[in-house]
Amino acid sequence: MQDRQRLRNIIGGSAGNFVEWFDWFVYSSFALYFSRAFFPSDDQTVQLLNSALVFAVGFLARPLGAWLMGRYADRAGRRAALALSVGMMCGGSLLIAVIPTGLGLASTLLLALARVVQGLSMGGEYGASATYLSEMAQPRTRGFWSGVYFSTLIAGQLTALLLLIALQSMLGDAALYDWGWRIPFAVGAALALVVSWIRRGIDETRSHQAESQGAAQESTGWGLLTKYPRETGIVIVLSAGGGMGFYTYTVYMQKFLVNTAGFAKDVASQVVTGVLLAMMVLMPLMGALSDRVGRKPVMMFSYGAGALLAVPALSAIATASGPLQAFLLCLVPVVPLAGYNALSGILKAELFPTRVRALGVALPYAISQALFGGNAETAALAFKKAGNEAGYFWLIATVMAAGFVVAALMRDTQRHTLITQ
Repeated sequence: MQDRQRLRNIIGGSAGNFVEWFDWFVYSSFALYFSRAFFPSDDQTVQLLNSALVFAVGFLARPLGAWLMGRYADRAGRRAALALSVGMMCGGSLLIAVIPTGLGLASTLLLALARVVQGLSMGGEYGASATYLSEMAQPRTRGFWSGVYFSTLIAGQLTALLLLIALQSMLGDAALYDWGWRIPFAVGAALALVVSWIRRGIDETRSHQAESQGAAQESTGWGLLTKYPRETGIVIVLSAGGGMGFYTYTVYMQKFLVNTAGFAKDVASQVVTGVLLAMMVLMPLMGALSDRVGRKPVMMFSYGAGALLAVPALSAIATASGPLQAFLLCLVPVVPLAGYNALSGILKAELFPTRVRALGVALPYAISQALFGGNAETAALAFKKAGNEAGYFWLIATVMAAGFVVAALMRDTQRHTLITQ
């Protein structure tokens, strides 16, 4: 395959990842506004907690989506799974954009249904797109492209935040509370349609073409657990720490700055935007570093530093006196976290053979995210409501420490990769 063709395929696969995560994060970015419409209450923490519970519902659907779409990607092909996942995300976003908010419980159930559809989509997207990229990229640059791939995730989240900042400036809080929060969901649905068209033109990977016959027998949940228990466990533990860290320092951080540190909503959005921009720059660099020194040293640094810095960093952010100080303090745990994020897709893909790779990447990751990443915001708000917010800081440190132990004991997947094509 020529370099230009390979690059076109990588961009096509990653473009969908951008849109998927834009649609996913629009929910959390605009929860400060639509939570009042769906969950009327005099207590903002209660409003946010209820919206966070619905956010977690989407994560509970991700293991099912990972199982269904992972098997589909291993059997029908990576390209077919990528097209299906982005179409489902379009439907979920469109539903949220048009849900009436005056129906009481019915409105809440429709919101939860839309998040379930998006969760099914995200469960399949991660495994299919990470597998596609790992099989399409050349061995000497897989870490770099993995970092670029995860940067498209950040770009989706960043675009959601930039749209929030723009709408805050143009419409103001009153209009956003009333109807403006629907705009980003409509935008996400439209973008998904564009990417669905783009993905029709990408090529299938040679790895899948060479070994697709064996996938029918091995690409099952039971086959994954019985034949690859060690690899499955590695993905679950690493995803737990990385997921909690990511959703705490990016998704929940916006609410943490407002609800705990006392910043205005627009200032908090600007601080998190700066953090995301820094992470986008860091991840390709971390990925390229792993191409030189190996995946294992980068992962050990990421989890070791993450465990040591969680409590002091979050405690300091809670008392930050200005936006610049808050931004610099947020960077302290985000720099090492970028190491895991950069290698999140490629390291997992290198653990599994082709015929079970998409399911192996997607299912244990989705299970871990449903238990840890998806509940990070809910757990943080529950600790705060109970008057023990610092307890959540120690929880992150503990999960990160478990990730460090696993990273220290595992083999370096760059030198022992199972990607052969």
